[in-house]
Amino acid sequence: MAKEKKGVRLEHISKIYQDPKTKKDFYAVHDTSLEIAPGSFVTLLGPSGCGKTTTLRMIAGFESPDEGEIYLGGEPINALTPNKRDTAMVFQSYALLPHYNIFDNVAYGLKLRKMDKETIKKKVMDILKLVGLEGMEGRMTNQLSGGQQQRVALARALVLEPGVLLFDEPLSNLDAKLRVSMRTEIRRIQQEAGITAVYVTHDQSEAMALSDQIIIMEKGVVAQIGTPQEVYYHPSNEFVADFIGEANFLRGTLVSTDTADIGGHKVAVAASGHDVGGACTLVLRPESAVLGDKGQLPCKVILSCFMGSYQNYHVMVGDTLVKITDFNPKNRKVYQVGDDAWVAFTSEDVHVL
Repeated sequence: MAKEKKGVRLEHISKIYQDPKTKKDFYAVHDTSLEIAPGSFVTLLGPSGCGKTTTLRMIAGFESPDEGEIYLGGEPINALTPNKRDTAMVFQSYALLPHYNIFDNVAYGLKLRKMDKETIKKKVMDILKLVGLEGMEGRMTNQLSGGQQQRVALARALVLEPGVLLFDEPLSNLDAKLRVSMRTEIRRIQQEAGITAVYVTHDQSEAMALSDQIIIMEKGVVAQIGTPQEVYYHPSNEFVADFIGEANFLRGTLVSTDTADIGGHKVAVAASGHDVGGACTLVLRPESAVLGDKGQLPCKVILSCFMGSYQNYHVMVGDTLVKITDFNPKNRKVYQVGDDAWVAFTSEDVHVL
């Protein structure tokens, strides 16, 4: 599909805005450097106001960096207008032309490029097949469901054969079930087209399902870059651990390279390289722990709720609330509110911050 797989490189990019209330300047994005490999699917993830959309808009050319340089396939692009960059954007609002049918919406950018009719027809029909809208080219966009409109927007971007495809929260207007099926489709289409994709979302499950790499942003800076598995199992700090999935934080002291003291109880941890004798925080995911009559940490059960595929527990370890997701509880002992029990986990199940 794409003429050439192009990577994206950001070198020390910053964007400064003025706060409308205080009139003071602030960094929306600060000194950010990124390398996005050609053909990969990379997601910018973070809460509202973290700088992810600003970063995407700078790659697209809708915003200009105040510091640093952006490269596309090795070419500096800061000075290029959006239409001169080898990128295409899929917007949250779809931005379809309401008086045009599907074919003319998708063909619009090709007509602007003065392509001949036969070439346009072949390219549009090929793309409609790829996005699953074959045979619907005569339909008006106002007769389409949200998911179909999203596919038209995707086809319109893909038909231009950009080096890089940019997504600005494209699924946020869809209902939950459709979001799940559309993200599977977007990933399939990206892989079939072999195109580099940069995707913005605040939805962690979307980022996990789609990405080769996730770039987690916090307050205008990159908090962590890694595969979905890396950021989930080895978060770089509490913000990342808390933002990706649910996490319990157990505070204590590292008494040796592979042992921590949590409230007077010795707990084995994977060797972390942290300073022995220093305060430490252990990240324990709810599904990584089980309740038992023996284990690492004594606790009292304050919530026991059957959820079908799992038993949901809240327990108190000293004065720390710990959440436990105990999958497939059918043939296991179920603890009730008020019961004393132990939280059990292995050294591989905790990550030392």
